[in-house]
Amino acid sequence: MPAGLTPAQTGQRAHAVLDEVARAVVGKRPALELVLLGVLAGGHVLIEDLPGLGKTLLARSFATALGLEFTRIQFTPDLLPSDVTGAPFYDQRSGEMLFRPGPVFTHLLLADEINRTPPKTQAALLEAMAEGQVSVDGATRPLPRPFVVIATDNPIEYEGTYALPEAQLDRFLLRVRMGYLPPADETAMLRRRLDRAEPEAVLRALTDPAEVLAMRASLEAVEVDDDLLGYIIGLVTATRKHAQIQVGASPRGGLALVQLARGRAVLDGRDFVTPEDVKAVAVPALAHRITLRPELWVRRINADDVVQGIVDSVATPRTVPQP
Repeated sequence: MPAGLTPAQTGQRAHAVLDEVARAVVGKRPALELVLLGVLAGGHVLIEDLPGLGKTLLARSFATALGLEFTRIQFTPDLLPSDVTGAPFYDQRSGEMLFRPGPVFTHLLLADEINRTPPKTQAALLEAMAEGQVSVDGATRPLPRPFVVIATDNPIEYEGTYALPEAQLDRFLLRVRMGYLPPADETAMLRRRLDRAEPEAVLRALTDPAEVLAMRASLEAVEVDDDLLGYIIGLVTATRKHAQIQVGASPRGGLALVQLARGRAVLDGRDFVTPEDVKAVAVPALAHRITLRPELWVRRINADDVVQGIVDSVATPRTVPQP
């Protein structure tokens, strides 16, 4: 384990990782920052967007730049829970039952199109995501540390898909949407592909698992003032009282806001959180944790807009920690 890192050192390493990933993923800096915040805050990331926008490339690039072991699972309707967690098998040579680890035993797991597999298999990830362990055949086995799930969800195809239950959505620290590239960035992406004369950029490993854990630990040194805690509770409480929301954010929403805001402060070179840090991560941290009233679906009002309205309406604290 490397010596403890300061928030400033973590910020420098984080920006180096972002710059390296940006060599492969063009024009998505805000999305890249959010994904890295999820890693630093010790959570899991849900990427919900259209096919072909670089979600798989993003996950693989982060694994490479962070020096983490990478595994990908393509979720399908016939995937079994044991295909995710692993299963015991009989070894004819030794005459014993041995455990064959599944793809979940890795540092960074890409759960591709997680909404294409039945709830029973989706639930196989739940214990792993929440507890960092897997229970199979009466035995509990710890997963490597760090363990990060980046799951992708295709929001436009509904036939043959299984919507993630609210309990599992709540396990994701934040939800990220990438969106289409602006024409100038899409042109730059094509030019890079022509210039390097190979399908993808070759990235370097800038950290390792132990250093990622040290970067996470450094967030505990980032100060959060009591006024900001009150502001965070105000945002979460507002989701539970809002007229357009049927079910508001759980207490995990407040915890997510705290850790993601700390991570954003570190990226900005600070060891204290400001209201702007909280506002910047509020929609990614809370929108997937609320359930809108059914009549709003017809009016095409989405959760992101409702949470942004809450952020705009809740009073911002006037005092912030001093550096």
